Amino acid sequence: MTVYLDIILFENLCMNYIILLATGFIFKLKIKQTRLLVSALIGGIYAILTYIQILKIYSTMIMKIILSIAMVYIAFTPKNIKAMLKELVLFYLVSFAFGGCAFALLYFLKPQEIFMINGVYIGSYPLKVVLLGGTVGFVITYIAFKIVKNKMSKKGLLYSVEITIDEKKLEIKAMLDTGNMLKDPITGSPVIIIEREKLYGLIPGNILNNIEKIIGGDWDIFNEETAYRSKFRIIPFHSIGKQNGMLLGFKADKINIITDMEDIDRKDGIICIYPQSIGKNNDYSALIGLDMLEGSDRNEYIANIKR
Repeated sequence: MTVYLDIILFENLCMNYIILLATGFIFKLKIKQTRLLVSALIGGIYAILTYIQILKIYSTMIMKIILSIAMVYIAFTPKNIKAMLKELVLFYLVSFAFGGCAFALLYFLKPQEIFMINGVYIGSYPLKVVLLGGTVGFVITYIAFKIVKNKMSKKGLLYSVEITIDEKKLEIKAMLDTGNMLKDPITGSPVIIIEREKLYGLIPGNILNNIEKIIGGDWDIFNEETAYRSKFRIIPFHSIGKQNGMLLGFKADKINIITDMEDIDRKDGIICIYPQSIGKNNDYSALIGLDMLEGSDRNEYIANIKR
């Protein structure tokens, strides 16, 4: 079987370039096409040297690690050792993911006369198989990392919250919203925003069904719900498309937030009623801000979240 070194070089150049491009794209690294091509070319030349075995040292694990470091450094020029290690790990993860996609593609397409010689795959399969494998690997890897990242991020921001008003309790899932800076303008108490539908049973339906009237100044409703007259608040807010909005709120007797480090009890929290759905797929039904987690013994916890 005749093996052409220029084909080996070009195939490895293509795959290395796609892997480097995917690494930079997925993790939003600074990308310069010239640097990616030079780095990919170095990987291709290494594949040739490994194949022809000029020196056996080229195929050792140490040389492969050195090659990876050189390729990552040339492609992305990390600013420090910490960034270098992070980008190197990401490069390996993407490479392993691409390798799995490539093996799966070769299994399904079953190209003829494919061999591994000195750690380099060669064969009579067409170049389009290599490019197709790289494209499929890019798409699958991007989608997989996107899904995992979203799930991990969302999971780390979800909290179980128990709210108590007049000995009635409600347990809900709340997501930490770092942009939620709402406070009671009079007392400065932190606010938790909750879907109206979740509050039936905790707050009288007569109040929940007449939120707009109460905000508009019709407080006669509290003649029937006297226990809530001293608890209600009007909380102003600003959002995109709503510069002077108002939310109806009530002071809770107790808000318990369960975190990884401790349970946080707040007796000064305000629950604001939001008339529409908050979370997608019913993952959560409330929003809390960092202020709700603050306290003299929680500074470290807040600092970790902000990082």
